[in-house]
Amino acid sequence: MKIVLEHLTKKFPGISKKDKSEVIAVNDFNFEIPDGKLIGLLGPSGCGKSTALNLICGLEKPTNGRIIFGDLDVTGLPPENRGVGLVFQNYALYPHLTVYDNIKFPLENLRGKDKLTKEQMDAKIQEVAKLVQIENLLERRPSEMSGGQQQRVAIARALVKRPQVLLLDEPLSNLDARLRLQTREELKRIQQETGITTVFVTHDQEEAMSISDTIVVMKDGVLQQMGEPQSIYDEPINLFVASFLGTPQINVFDGYIKDGGVYIGEAKVLDAKGQPDGDVSVAIRPEGFVLDSNGPLECEFVTREVMGRDTSFVAKHDKFRGEKLRAIIPSEEIYDGKDGKVRFSLKPSKVHIFDGKTDERIKL
Repeated sequence: MKIVLEHLTKKFPGISKKDKSEVIAVNDFNFEIPDGKLIGLLGPSGCGKSTALNLICGLEKPTNGRIIFGDLDVTGLPPENRGVGLVFQNYALYPHLTVYDNIKFPLENLRGKDKLTKEQMDAKIQEVAKLVQIENLLERRPSEMSGGQQQRVAIARALVKRPQVLLLDEPLSNLDARLRLQTREELKRIQQETGITTVFVTHDQEEAMSISDTIVVMKDGVLQQMGEPQSIYDEPINLFVASFLGTPQINVFDGYIKDGGVYIGEAKVLDAKGQPDGDVSVAIRPEGFVLDSNGPLECEFVTREVMGRDTSFVAKHDKFRGEKLRAIIPSEEIYDGKDGKVRFSLKPSKVHIFDGKTDERIKL
């Protein structure tokens, strides 16, 4: 099911009687979600991503704009008539019901021509339980299960009605790191097997990039950039997107362009032929540093953190925006650190330049 959002806007009233200003949670959203794709809606807390999800499923009514499923305008339809499945952050399972009955609950509410026999319901429950690999847990209650197992039950309950659209609101945030990794792999497998158009809301950029076909990056209710995860990582449209994506975070320096070169302090780190002089932000991915005794960028060495395959060099520079920068260097590289300094050359493809006033990316 293709989803189209046209000029979608949601405003909330001010938080107090004295404050009459409106809060714009979603501001003029325009994008299309292709049929059968998994979209990651990504942004920091408070950026409006959960509100956007609630608008899609019908829990919130838009102030302006339209929501279209396929060829049908569903803007005015109630949630139960939109054919969506919703998985909440806190699972929202009924504690007094077994797994089997939790999954069955949505089927019991079907009426008219959609009403199912007990045999039909059982067949659907067994099918979806097998899909999410909980067929041996159907007689348990939620309190007898791990967080990951409860999450699978919540997904099964959302899928059992065969929704046209599956909506996931930060479904992995309550899981520990190892279980989160396993569950997100399962989510990707389930989505590929069912082919259901899926919208996945998260503030975890690693999560979004690892399983999404496309990610949508939001800030303050505004869509910043939409595209394939690797494309956005490699070509961020502005400094916010560059800073939000990537672990460790991108390193940002105060710099300037002068006479066709990009400078950090007195060091020319890149060519910028044809670009006007002016202040810029120089953003370098951690993997963009090359340990080089003759490199142009000299930093104060702080420490090394050995990570096995790679080594994280922690250093300082007076033009760095922050306390300490991080450079990821292959572990086989040798550095003695005797003089307390470390020098780097840079990989041009891992360096992004942004306008000092607008924060928009400058393509060199």
